[in-house]
Formats: sequence, C-alpha cells, structure tokens
Amino acid sequence: MLWNIIDNRTRPYRWREVNAIVEAVEHDNSCRDADQAPESDPSLTIDYDALEAVSVQEAVAWANAQRCPVTLYLYDLGGGFHGQRASQ
Repeated sequence: MLWNIIDNRTRPYRWREVNAIVEAVEHDNSCRDADQAPESDPSLTIDYDALEAVSVQEAVAWANAQRCPVTLYLYDLGGGFHGQRASQ
C-alpha cells in the first residue's frame, strides 16, 4: 500500500526510467514533522526493497502492491541509491 512518495530526483521530468526504493512507512516515524504511522505486523513489514530502471508508473504500481504501508523513494536513473537506506 502506497502511503507516501519522496522524490529525490534532480531531473523530475524524467519519468521513463528511474530507480525506486520502498520501505515501511513506519520507518518515517522518527523523521522530523512526520505523520505517525502504526507499526505493521513484523511478518509483513518491508524493511527495504529496490527496483532499477523502471518507469514512474511502474514504481507507483509496485509500491501500491506491497503487503504493508510503504514510502516510495524515487531517484534518477544512474544516480544510484545514494549508498544508504532511503529514510536516513
């Protein structure tokens, strides 16, 4: 279930190929000014998953099909994933 999108792209009009990460939305609870999400069942929680070179539409559909509420992070293709978890 897609609950939030964080767009980290420097080229926001590029939609054909991007990198995408999903993490459980509850990971955002520690971020300043974040809405507080309930904790998911640990057996359903998505700690981290990623796709490379997908369209924005594919990334959104993939995030929406996850088994728990997630935040979708978008990155430029070729820009990597910044070498760390998305929520840090």
